[in-house]
Amino acid sequence: MSNLDNALRELREKRSHAQVEIDKLNQLISGIESLNGAGGAAPDNTVQPKRIISAASRRKMALAQKARWASLRKQSQPIAVVAKSTISAPAKRTMSASARRKIAAAQKARWAKIRAAKKD
Repeated sequence: MSNLDNALRELREKRSHAQVEIDKLNQLISGIESLNGAGGAAPDNTVQPKRIISAASRRKMALAQKARWASLRKQSQPIAVVAKSTISAPAKRTMSASARRKIAAAQKARWAKIRAAKKD
């Protein structure tokens, strides 16, 4: 039994020495973090709590974002107007009735050829 008691005492001593070493290491780490500017910051693997924003604040944020987009659109509008006025768009071309008849006749001939090939 004395052997078991000796072994148990040695294990407890090792555990206490290990605990002292861990405490020293923690002190060194916190000292270095404070020098680095982290100041005991939480480890990276922790999850931050979700930020809760009131409905009024969300409404204000939405209105502010809409105002930002409106100001951007207002700034870009004169450029588009100037670009449209300086560059003349080509006039829309209309097809004559005879040209439409020719295209329709050609298309009908194509379909007739396809139908004739299917019958054979």
